[in-house]
Amino acid sequence: MPHTGHATRTTPLWALKLAVITALVGVAGGIAGIAVWLALQLIQFVAFGYPFGGHLEAADAPSPLNRFLALVAGGVLTGFAWWALRRWGRPIVSVPAAVGGKRMPALATVANAGVQILAVGLGASIGKEVAPREVGAWLSQLVTARAGLTARETKILVACGAAAGLAAVYDVPLGGALFAVEVLLGEISFATALPAFATSAVAAVVARLVIPDEVLYHVPATHLSPSLLVWAVVVGPVLGFAGVGFVKLTNRLQGIAPKGWHLLVVLPVVFAMVGLIAVPFPEILGNGRALGLVAMNASLDDGTVAGMAPIVLLLVLGLVRTITTSATIGAGAVGGTLTPSIAIGSAVGGGLGGLWLLLWPTDSQGLTAFAFIGAAAFLATTMRAPFTALVLVVEFTQEGTDILIPSLLAVSGSVAVGYVLARRRSAQMV
Repeated sequence: MPHTGHATRTTPLWALKLAVITALVGVAGGIAGIAVWLALQLIQFVAFGYPFGGHLEAADAPSPLNRFLALVAGGVLTGFAWWALRRWGRPIVSVPAAVGGKRMPALATVANAGVQILAVGLGASIGKEVAPREVGAWLSQLVTARAGLTARETKILVACGAAAGLAAVYDVPLGGALFAVEVLLGEISFATALPAFATSAVAAVVARLVIPDEVLYHVPATHLSPSLLVWAVVVGPVLGFAGVGFVKLTNRLQGIAPKGWHLLVVLPVVFAMVGLIAVPFPEILGNGRALGLVAMNASLDDGTVAGMAPIVLLLVLGLVRTITTSATIGAGAVGGTLTPSIAIGSAVGGGLGGLWLLLWPTDSQGLTAFAFIGAAAFLATTMRAPFTALVLVVEFTQEGTDILIPSLLAVSGSVAVGYVLARRRSAQMV
């Protein structure tokens, strides 16, 4: 009796073929991460003289003039590049659309990712994580194009390839895998988890051949306390409202972003304005690591109102970073909000945590735990992905288990607020 299509797909030979394709998708994700990292290193070497390797970004440049001129150059160069790409290039296909089956144009996809990295490398107040996801998804489409996969298998592997690019560039294999199943696929099952874990692991291993294995945020160890637990319950809903507001703001500004030749004017002006703001506040530049480090390593000067300078600084930086990221997206730039959300959440969480310590002091005056929890709760709301958000912040910082209990409480509160507001908005639309 001849084999049916179903029987053929259950043979060991087919399983081996699927395993090889899955591994190749992981390699593709690793290549995407390496390509983005190398491009970013080259741009920052030219702009700021940084040596290859490490996590230095525009915010670390000691000269305010250098930072400002880099932003001005970035606005002009990326404004022209995006204008030309949108005028003469094929329409860009987003990662969710690619997961849905739409083909990504090769030249336009690579060019769009390259311009994003140019913008971030020169100090734009956006995240770099969209670029490796786009390149990873595009390469995964090439791998799966003629493999004889079903539409569902192709969808899963393209999502895994995009997430593998994220896992590779940041060395977050578990966060990348969860991003695939929770955000891109919206399905946590054996069929999605197995390839997600495998591709992210392969991508991380491949990326480590080139990208240094280094913690993104070096922070002090955190410790659990009754004060921190109560604060986490209280602050979760507050960060949920803030996260929803940030998403609505960026979405609205993105919807009215300039088109055509207006991009050539608006984008350079906004980049120059961000450059001016960065003269006193360099932490608002780039991917967000600089601000996250400031927040997670901050501590009160003393336990009195007189020592509130770090609190005020963090709250101001969180507000300013919100404005600069939103304005950059609204000006027509393309980039991520994942790492900016971590920066904003950590700054707001650290600032609110400092105020809390004035009411309920603990043995330690450090704000690390408050900033960590703020980052996780805010990111969980903006991504609408609590598992991915918490794991990403853990992998970025390599913090221990003591921080998980209050983080889970805060994330629960923030996501609950986001869910209720989304349901309310849906009901109003009906």
